[in-house]
Amino acid sequence: MNKSQRKTLAKIFQDPIPADILWKDIENLFLGTGAKVSEGKGSRIRVKFIGVPPATFHRPHPRPETDKGAVKSVRRLLIDANIVP
Repeated sequence: MNKSQRKTLAKIFQDPIPADILWKDIENLFLGTGAKVSEGKGSRIRVKFIGVPPATFHRPHPRPETDKGAVKSVRRLLIDANIVP
């Protein structure tokens, strides 16, 4: 994991959840932590960590920032995959 990905990971686990996390940074974090990311229909992506059931997310649009509910879901997925700051 590089410095940018570690910063994104720290932001995801902040309380209160920040509203300025860019989705592209979250996708980059997934790739940097060894997840397999595949495209779905429309704006969907599927994220799979070894030993964890796959999760499906929608890329935000028209704004690039991720909403707080999606950040909570990302946080749960990372905890299940034992990726915590």
